Amino acid sequence: MGLSDTLAARFDVESHGSDVRTELVAGLTTFLAMSYIIVVNPAILSEAIQIEGYGQGEVFQMIAIATILSAAIGTAVMALYANRPFGLAPGLGLNAFFAYTVVLGLGIPWQTALAAVFVEGVVFMALTAVGAREYVIRLFPEPVKRSVGAGIGLFLLFIGLQELQVVVNDEATLVALGNVFANPWAILGVLGLVFTFVLWARNVTGAIIVGVLTTAIAGWALTLGGFFARGAVTPETLPSAQYDITPLAGAFLSGLSGIDPLTFVLVVFTFFFVDFFDTAGTLIGVSQFGDFLDDDGDLPDMDKPLMADAVGTTFGAVLGTSTVTTYIESSTGVEEGGRTGLTALVVAALFLASLAVIPVVAAIPAYASFIALIVVGVMMLQGLVEVDWSEPAWAVSAGLTVTVMPFAYSIADGLAAGIVAYPLIKLAIGEGRDVALGQYVIAALLAAYYVLSTAGYIL
Repeated sequence: MGLSDTLAARFDVESHGSDVRTELVAGLTTFLAMSYIIVVNPAILSEAIQIEGYGQGEVFQMIAIATILSAAIGTAVMALYANRPFGLAPGLGLNAFFAYTVVLGLGIPWQTALAAVFVEGVVFMALTAVGAREYVIRLFPEPVKRSVGAGIGLFLLFIGLQELQVVVNDEATLVALGNVFANPWAILGVLGLVFTFVLWARNVTGAIIVGVLTTAIAGWALTLGGFFARGAVTPETLPSAQYDITPLAGAFLSGLSGIDPLTFVLVVFTFFFVDFFDTAGTLIGVSQFGDFLDDDGDLPDMDKPLMADAVGTTFGAVLGTSTVTTYIESSTGVEEGGRTGLTALVVAALFLASLAVIPVVAAIPAYASFIALIVVGVMMLQGLVEVDWSEPAWAVSAGLTVTVMPFAYSIADGLAAGIVAYPLIKLAIGEGRDVALGQYVIAALLAAYYVLSTAGYIL
C-alpha cells in the first residue's frame, strides 16, 4: 500500500466524497488563506508583550514562532482526532482582547494573561471531555449562530481600518475618517487593500498573503529608492534572526505566582467568558461557510473540534501566544473540496515549514499586516444572508450580535447581547414556549454578569 492509499484509508477520504489530491490542494489553499496570521498575530501581541533585554523586533519573531507552533499543534489535533478540514491558529479578535483589553487596558502583566489563557484552556479540555461545552453551545439561539461570523467580521474590519489610520479618534464623534491622502502610511495601506481585494475578487489563491507581501515590498522599495526616510513606512531597524523563544515560552509559569488570588480568578473568568463564546462563534461561523451545520444550525460531533482548539489554546499559552481557534479561512479549502482531516494535516505541515521565513516577518510594516483584517472582515459579512430579518426575534438578536461587537470592541459582548435579546423578544411576541429552558438560564446568567460588571463589582 502506497502513501496515498495509507492517507486515504487513515482519513476515510473516499466515504467523505473526496480524494487525496483534492485534500492536498485544499490544505495548501487553506494555509495560503490563513498564513497572514504569522505576521498579524505578532503585530498585535508585541504591542502588549515586552521582554527585558530584547527589542520589539526580536519579541515579534518570538511570537511569530509561538504562533506557528501553536497553529501546527492545534491543527494536527484537528486532523488526527477530529478528522475535520479546519485550520487553527491564534484567533483574531481574541489576540486583540488579550493585548488591548487585558494587558494594556486592565494593566494585567502579560505573563499573568498567558497564565489565565493556560488555565482556561485546561478547563475547556475538561468541559469538552464531559460534553458540557458542546451542550451550552447548542443552546445558543439560532439567529446568534447564523450572525456571529458577520459580527466578528465587522469587529475585525473596524480594527483594521483603525490600524491603517483610515478611521481615527475624534473628540466630537468618537471616530472619523482620517486624512488618508496626507498620510503615507494610510496611502500605502489603502492601495495595498485595493490590490488585495482585486486578487480576492478574481479568486486568486492566497490573495491575502500575496497582498500583504506585495504591500510590504512596495513600502521597502519606496524607502530604498529615497522617497521616504527609514522609519516612515518601514521599520527603522531590523533585528537579527531570533529562533530562541525561551524568554517567552514558559513565561506563563511566573504569571501563576505573585498575584492576588481573587484578581487572578477574575482574569481567568474574563478570558473563559470571552474565549468560550468567541471560539464557539468562530467554529460555528466557519462551519456555516463550509456547510457543515445541520438543520438546527449545529455542528455534528462538535466535541472533537472543540477539543482540538482547547488543546491548541493550552499549548499556545505555554509557548507564549493567545487563544487558538478555528479559522474562517478554512472555508477556502472546503470550497476546493477538502472534506477530511487530511486537509488539516497539510495545513499543519505547511505551518511547520514556514519556520524558515521567520527572519522575514519582522520586516513587514504593520499597515501591510492589518490589510488582512479588513479583507477577512468583509468576507465574513456573507453570513448575514442566512438571517431571517422578517422575524422579530431573529432581527433583534442577530442585529445586536453583529453591531454590539464593534461598538463595544468585544466579540463576547456582542454574543451576550444576542443571547439575552432572543428570549426577551420571543416572550414579547407570545412565543416564549419556543425558547428552551437552558436558553433562559444562559440569558439570565449573562444579564446578571453584565449588571455586576458594568456596575463595577467584577472585571
